[in-house]
Amino acid sequence: MAEFMNVGKIVNTHGIRGELRIMPLTDFPEVRFAKNAELFLFTPDNHPVLVNVESARLHKNMYILNLKEYGNINEVEKFKGGMAKVLKENLAELEENEYYFHQIVGCSVITDEGETLGTISEILTPGANDVWVVKTQAGKEILLPVIDDVVLDVDVDQQQVKVHLMEGLL
Repeated sequence: MAEFMNVGKIVNTHGIRGELRIMPLTDFPEVRFAKNAELFLFTPDNHPVLVNVESARLHKNMYILNLKEYGNINEVEKFKGGMAKVLKENLAELEENEYYFHQIVGCSVITDEGETLGTISEILTPGANDVWVVKTQAGKEILLPVIDDVVLDVDVDQQQVKVHLMEGLL
């Protein structure tokens, strides 16, 4: 069975020519929504349809996609509220020390002193740097800034992250 990764949330239609408004959920929107890019559009009830991008433009932090297969608003209504996805094997290659969110969420977090903090449950992207939400055994949440002074080592194969707790983080 094929595995898919989310690259955008289908927010609405746009105009009457079958365009879709998509909120990007990818670090590579210029690749995912490029001319001739293949996407799988999932309807809200989870039915996938393979489509090809004819054109895309950025408008108010959303991408407006024109698809080769559709030219009418009535044909694309069914996708509203669904997701745009790509096959997992089509993920872009990352630079060294770069990771996909799905590789980080679920990793256990230990300090440089050997103490287990918990598991990364969520990643926030507020601005200058990402913030990892670590859920402790007691159910408390710790917010860790993803900066070199805090994150010492990430081992996605072992699902483990080593961190240094700077003063004031807990």
